[in-house]
Amino acid sequence: MVGKKKSSGRGQRDLRVKVKSARGRRLSSTLWLERQLNDPYVKRAQAEGYRGRAAFKILELDDKYRFLVPGARVVDLGCAPGGWCQVAVKRVNALGEKKGKAVGTVLGVDLQEVEPITGAETHQLDFMEDDADEKVKEWLGGKADVVMSDMAAASSGHKQTDHLRIIALCEAAAYFAFDVLEEGGTFVAKVLAGGAEGELQKLLKQRFTKVANVKPPASRSDSSEKFVVATGFRGAN
Repeated sequence: MVGKKKSSGRGQRDLRVKVKSARGRRLSSTLWLERQLNDPYVKRAQAEGYRGRAAFKILELDDKYRFLVPGARVVDLGCAPGGWCQVAVKRVNALGEKKGKAVGTVLGVDLQEVEPITGAETHQLDFMEDDADEKVKEWLGGKADVVMSDMAAASSGHKQTDHLRIIALCEAAAYFAFDVLEEGGTFVAKVLAGGAEGELQKLLKQRFTKVANVKPPASRSDSSEKFVVATGFRGAN
């Protein structure tokens, strides 16, 4: 049951929603629900028509690094539920709504089927398949200007194991980006605290002119996630 706590004075109500415990619901579930109901980004996503609060992470990253420009061709790996694609559609002008601006392309791929996203093309695809890069370039009609990924490996509950899984997934996404990115392109991907580590960090610095590890404001303070933003792809060779 969800209720709002009254505050003293003139019948005003506290804006924070308090979730009461319920039979059969774990404490962790109750706390998660309460956090969701009080999360300003969740409320903004609902109000602005985005499929999840994660949309604001890519919005904030793009506000800082400006890689989603009109006319850009974008690939979103692990795109479900589609919030990042929604942002990209608007910013690269995929619908041609910004008159006089170049029209971009947004392509989302995911292991699961994704509900259609206005202005984006989505495909059910494992990007680790041998010919996935060729399929993506065929669908795009050429190479990409941006490869982005908000993917996270399934949690095992063991912090070190999960960290290694995230780094491995980010590394796989990076190698995919090397195959499909246009020279000068950008790679954006989720990592964990500490950023892209060791060999991956070294590899990205070799392939891109600038590499930054950042935590956008929309990323929850209690989350260990960060994002690597690598700009200025040096080219496949």
